[in-house]
Amino acid sequence: MKNISRVKEIIVANKEKAGRVADLIIVNKALIIANKALIIANKEQGEFLVNISHELKTPLNVIFSTAQLFDMYCKSGSLDDKKESIIRYIESMKLNSYRLSKLINNIVDISKIEAGFFKLNLSNNNIVQVVEDIVMSVTTLTECNGLQIIFDTDIEEKIIACDTEKIERIVLNLMSNAIKFSDDGDEIFVDIKDKSEFIEISVKDNGIGIEDKNLSMIFDRFKQVDKSLSRNTEGTGVGLSLVKSIVELHGGSIYVESECGKGSKFTVRLPSKKVLHESILYNNEVKSQNQNIRVEFSDVY
Repeated sequence: MKNISRVKEIIVANKEKAGRVADLIIVNKALIIANKALIIANKEQGEFLVNISHELKTPLNVIFSTAQLFDMYCKSGSLDDKKESIIRYIESMKLNSYRLSKLINNIVDISKIEAGFFKLNLSNNNIVQVVEDIVMSVTTLTECNGLQIIFDTDIEEKIIACDTEKIERIVLNLMSNAIKFSDDGDEIFVDIKDKSEFIEISVKDNGIGIEDKNLSMIFDRFKQVDKSLSRNTEGTGVGLSLVKSIVELHGGSIYVESECGKGSKFTVRLPSKKVLHESILYNNEVKSQNQNIRVEFSDVY
């Protein structure tokens, strides 16, 4: 009997050991997977930082070299003779200053979102009027560059809770992306559809489109679609990630449909809800001033 009991104890002990070994194997596999994920994440962040560095240096180099040129003109007394050239250089400095502002704004806002400090100032607004005002504010700019923006809506008024400044940021970002992948003579469609429980805002272009393999990463924070896709693609790749975060803070969602050679369509869904207590920090009216447009479109024109 003692032998039988001893055998049973050994069997139980071996089973426990086997169980612990199995647990260790599972833990080890989990650690390997986590380590691989960390390596990938670090690599992506490293690539992101390299890209950020490049995007910072490019406009800074333009501004610095132009300042040196102005200094040379001043010392040689040729400012009056170089007036036409100076006007062009000033425009270049302004454009690159806008590019820096956009980049810094995006990085700061991404950091605020990660830290939980990015807040919306919600008020009840006619989202149709808000989006239409934004679109109309950029039509002159796009028409001068051979593009046509077509705005359409199936409803004239829909009051929802939103932060109008952030909505402007979203729409301008999506429109600037559409412009990047469009050619002279192309059309960009901005549509609003009432889906009862939510509102759909879509921005569609008929440009080069996005490959299927890139669709899954289009909203990733540290990813950027291959720059070889278009001669106009500039930026860090954080724009769409920021747009997605702002949309989700509104309780909404965003998705993309695309086909190579036929264009892309980004659709934002915002819930049809109102707030009882509106923020009074900002005016409810969208003020799409030229400077805001120039900042958001700085990597396009």
